[in-house]
Amino acid sequence: MPRFTEFETYDVRFPTSLDLDGSDAMNADPDYSAAYLILRTDTGDGLEGHGFAFTIGRGNDVQTAAIEALRDHIVGLDVDAVLGDLGGFWKSLVHDSQLRWLGPEKGVMHMAIGAVVNAVWDLAAKRAGVPLWKLLSDLSPEQIVDLVDFRYLTDALTREEALEILYAAVPGRAEREKALRERGYPAYTTSPGWLGYDDAKLVRLCHEAVADGFTQIKLKVGADLDDDIRRLRLAREAVGPDIRIAIDANQRWDVADAIDWIKALTPYDVWWVEEPTSPDDILGHAAIARAIAPVRVATGEHVQNRVVFKQLLQAESLSFVQIDSARVAGVNENIAILLLAAKFGVPVCPHAGGVGLCELVQHLSMFDLVAVSGSTESRVIEYVDHLHEHFLDPVVIKDGHYVAPTRPGFSAELDAETLCDFRYPNGKIWTDLEKESAK
Repeated sequence: MPRFTEFETYDVRFPTSLDLDGSDAMNADPDYSAAYLILRTDTGDGLEGHGFAFTIGRGNDVQTAAIEALRDHIVGLDVDAVLGDLGGFWKSLVHDSQLRWLGPEKGVMHMAIGAVVNAVWDLAAKRAGVPLWKLLSDLSPEQIVDLVDFRYLTDALTREEALEILYAAVPGRAEREKALRERGYPAYTTSPGWLGYDDAKLVRLCHEAVADGFTQIKLKVGADLDDDIRRLRLAREAVGPDIRIAIDANQRWDVADAIDWIKALTPYDVWWVEEPTSPDDILGHAAIARAIAPVRVATGEHVQNRVVFKQLLQAESLSFVQIDSARVAGVNENIAILLLAAKFGVPVCPHAGGVGLCELVQHLSMFDLVAVSGSTESRVIEYVDHLHEHFLDPVVIKDGHYVAPTRPGFSAELDAETLCDFRYPNGKIWTDLEKESAK
């Protein structure tokens, strides 16, 4: 009977603050980081499961320790039994009474569970010899709903309703998969819009985005209104009238401030405003959405579980659902959120701005296209152009679209040299920076 035998964690950090990549109104100097996990078994096939939680530097050690705390929840388990009941495995972690007390279903421990769950899915896809999006898309509707915990959701989405959604998508699966392989999945880019970039860099990157085939870009806002007006004017002049421009406040404002600030930016034809206020403020988002229409609200990257997504949808607080591959408890919970969004008819436009988030979330959107919503209408996946070189199966963008991955797994695996060099605090990159700063 094959067992899970090794559980190896890494605190991996990249010094992105040196060039202000990732900078926004709430996070001025992030060091994009991954609390990283490798699962190994004694099956003899050499396959490993890789997963991680994303952070932005300080505190990545805490997130890594939370993942490490789950070691005894998987080491020693029967590999075939776990992979044969991934819905049950998810519940065994999320419903553990002592772990649950630390949330429940939120925060550092919930994200740690997500890293473990995603690592197991990575292993499952590798053993099946297919990319994760394909593994999920080939499941039957019954197999998909068996992955979902419907507790707390049935006032908005029942198992029976989820099955109806999934069965309605079955007839077009093959055709949509063929189109996905041929054309890819639409993307938008945040790369021009980091708040720490000067105007010249902003304009240059806007021109490059259009030349690369993107039909939507996103700018960070919220630090200074006059600066935001100037930057949006420059961006609009650079991309022209036909390119969508979204803005992202990263939770910067109170409700009234959000409404006033967004109205001041509407002359530049804002497509959506992202995270205008606290991610937990469902009614605040609803009030903003009503006041700023026709500008739309997008949120979700910091929403902590499927229940909050349910309430955001019920309250008509958002026009776009932004799932995150490493914020909630992994693939299973994101499937629940995709089904909720399909029930309410709200497009899913994932957040993907950090270490490996582009690599992971593309699989979820592609599964959604093939087997859930059946559509790319008003749907795009975020793209940023840094750190992909550290992954063995990095994202590929062609003509503003994600190219469907073909390598087996969840595209989560970091290069071994990266794990060594960027491990904090003793990896070569960090010791060299420490020596440089000491001069």
